[in-house]
Amino acid sequence: RGRFCRDRAARGAMTYKRFVEVGRIALICYGPDAGKLCTIINILDHNRVLVDGPEKITGVHRHEINIKRIMLTDLTIPAKLNMKHKELAAVWEAEGVLAKWETSSWAKKLRARKLRAEMTDFDRFQVMLARKERSAARKAAVGA
Repeated sequence: RGRFCRDRAARGAMTYKRFVEVGRIALICYGPDAGKLCTIINILDHNRVLVDGPEKITGVHRHEINIKRIMLTDLTIPAKLNMKHKELAAVWEAEGVLAKWETSSWAKKLRARKLRAEMTDFDRFQVMLARKERSAARKAAVGA
């Protein structure tokens, strides 16, 4: 009995930091809006949330989506329940959400993955030659 009655502070910090909450910025990972950012503006039930882009910034219209189709980011905004589209767009601009997202390592990794997928055979050949050059320069610097 004693080990379960300790207070929360004694147990340490919580494991999860990204919660499904109003104002949480999420990345849609499945469906026609895959790869776009959205904001959770209402929680409908245990499986579904109402999201809005805002559409003029992210291209995501207001619709309900299953929680399994989104990935929660570390970003949050001070959004109200069922916030109007114009208010949401103003908060996005004021908070600089898009700039914060672009500087995150997650966004950089997605950008690099997309760039790599769009490479042609000649581009891959040029990358191989550049890597060989860098490797040779490194070996010469270490050996000298």
